[in-house]
Amino acid sequence: MDSQRFSPDPVAIKIMVAGGFGVGKTTLVGAVSEIRPLRTEAMITERSEGVDDIGHVKDKSTTTVAMDFGRITLREGLSVYLFGTPGQDRFWFMWDELATGALGAVVMADTRRLADCFSSVDYFEERGLPFVVAVNCFDGAKRYDVDSVRVALDLDARVPVVLCDARRRESAKNALVTLVRHVLERTEPAA
Repeated sequence: MDSQRFSPDPVAIKIMVAGGFGVGKTTLVGAVSEIRPLRTEAMITERSEGVDDIGHVKDKSTTTVAMDFGRITLREGLSVYLFGTPGQDRFWFMWDELATGALGAVVMADTRRLADCFSSVDYFEERGLPFVVAVNCFDGAKRYDVDSVRVALDLDARVPVVLCDARRRESAKNALVTLVRHVLERTEPAA
């Protein structure tokens, strides 16, 4: 027998980070990634006038046009790959590719424009892909409790809703941990 220690094949977990334009997807991926995140951003130009609502994100100068990518190593041989989706409808052709093989998704929401995450919620519900909603608590935005957000989004009672500050690593990690727990609860056999 070989004296080398048996090392299992590496395992990668894929998680999507989705939501509307400017809700904090890129920020969340950057906050938790241990590597410098890959970002595919382009400058917002006058061509997006009337297409992208920047009313609540006036300082936003770029937008994701393909995806954001980050990585978290949980232990040797076990990594989480984060794929942040573009938020605008015109880039949705990428979502099916990004969703392939995903464990689940974190849907980012902004209470100032909650309707912007409806299509993301619908996308994951229609595909049966587990998701959680992370309400990004923007400075100056009115705060709502998770039950009020759940009602406003017409979510199933089993879908977790968490309050999150996408800029803060621990808060962003909490949203990811909540997703993994939700996935595990869905896959555990009923007692």
